[in-house]
Amino acid sequence: MSRPGSVEVVVSTYNHPRALNLVLHALLRQSCSDFRICIADDGSGPATGALLVAWRARLGDRLRHIWQADHGFRKNRILNQAIASSGADYLIFLDGDCLPCPHFVARHLALARPQRFCTGGVIRLSPASSERVQAADVDSGTVFTTAWLQAQGALYSTSARLKAGVYPPWASRLAERLTLVKRTWNGGNSSTARINLIRVNGFDENFGYGAEDIELGFRLNNAGIRGCHLRYTAPVLHLEHERAYAQPGDRS
Repeated sequence: MSRPGSVEVVVSTYNHPRALNLVLHALLRQSCSDFRICIADDGSGPATGALLVAWRARLGDRLRHIWQADHGFRKNRILNQAIASSGADYLIFLDGDCLPCPHFVARHLALARPQRFCTGGVIRLSPASSERVQAADVDSGTVFTTAWLQAQGALYSTSARLKAGVYPPWASRLAERLTLVKRTWNGGNSSTARINLIRVNGFDENFGYGAEDIELGFRLNNAGIRGCHLRYTAPVLHLEHERAYAQPGDRS
């Protein structure tokens, strides 16, 4: 497929400005820079707003921020607003606590096809390791090196080592073709053409916390839009944190 005419990375967030700042640093050092960024904000407070004002001064019109009032976990609603208001042909979705590897955007675009969605993997950091990450570590690329990840105990499985690039690149690509892991939509690391999301009516806003992303993948599959793994070749680093919104009623 030829490169999509315009690309936007949609970053979902809620009251975690420290992590969001690190995510924006990671997006700024992507090997492919021809994309815009939309922060889909499910009701964050003033700290996140102030952070994004500072980033807007740096990124200009490349960054936009859409916000809705905090009436409980309504991530799907704000993501649908992001989809509806986007002018991009291709959308890449990223959670605001997930640091994309340097070739994250480029890999999503390399695998993009009209009747396809791409679904990626995650390397999970411990709470202690997550707290250690600083913007300078992201800017330098240190946090994405196998040495740093190994020192943090993050390379705990063959899967994690494949994602981190411990093995030759061909091994990660082969693993993506052979893995038995289902090709489900992963809200923290997935992409597809915007028209595909419109075709299936976007995210189901009746969902609360949990499985809201997987359900979208089922509907895309039913519409003939098939999943493609980039599970081992375009990982994100997940910053562990408390999730008050994970319990029903905590944000109502």
